[in-house]
Amino acid sequence: MIMRFEWAGRQLSADLSRPVSIAIPLDFDGPQAACFDAPPASSRPLHAGLGCNCDSLTLTPHCNGTHTECVGHLTEDRVAVSERVPGGLVLALLVTIESAAAAATPEDSDPLPAPGDLLVTAAALDAALRSHESAVPRAMILRTTRESARGPHHHYRGPAPAPYLSRQAAVWLVDHGIDHVVLDLPSADRAEDGGRLTAHRTFFGLPAGSRRARDAKRPQASITELAWIAPAIADGHYLLDLQIPAFLSDAAPSRPLLYAVDFT
Repeated sequence: MIMRFEWAGRQLSADLSRPVSIAIPLDFDGPQAACFDAPPASSRPLHAGLGCNCDSLTLTPHCNGTHTECVGHLTEDRVAVSERVPGGLVLALLVTIESAAAAATPEDSDPLPAPGDLLVTAAALDAALRSHESAVPRAMILRTTRESARGPHHHYRGPAPAPYLSRQAAVWLVDHGIDHVVLDLPSADRAEDGGRLTAHRTFFGLPAGSRRARDAKRPQASITELAWIAPAIADGHYLLDLQIPAFLSDAAPSRPLLYAVDFT
């Protein structure tokens, strides 16, 4: 099925019969990604002798695999990601980013990064955008060279086990009108940051110290973490379908699907 549409005055098309998943398949009996010392996702039969499969599944969406979260991740109000991300297709730009050592860039975060921390910087986002010579759509998919080389089932341990967004990078995403960002990282922020969650707060427009959903200036925004963007998937424009179950929770397992876009 070929869909044709217009964006920024240009004619585009996408084959909706050829989706590519960038989710990490969650194998309840096999290797899994892991972070924040969460137990692995598990499965067990509800009852024996029913003549069919009926399993009870236990998982921590934020830690066991690809997931999408909303501002409710930071608020005392119970805000559901399934209500903030209603579904449908959105134009997205996929770029590959080289992270920078904190000691080698003027960009920062709160708290200040340790010298050995790795940052996804606004400068890198700017450079990636210039290489595509186009306006930024409403969604961006960020593939970091470091995580791509690790593979999908990495175990993240320690205070800064992976790159994270600099404060300036989070501001860059907001200033460019990005509502949905997809990361191949365990978190947009440093694993141990004293609970400040600077990049999350900036992206959702939630003032420092506030835990009230009504204070968020960008309540429609979403962050998808622990995606797996295989090296064979080329940088460029795609239609993004953030598939999430109807969980009334701040985060839910997700299966982001990409449809390659052709400019005609």
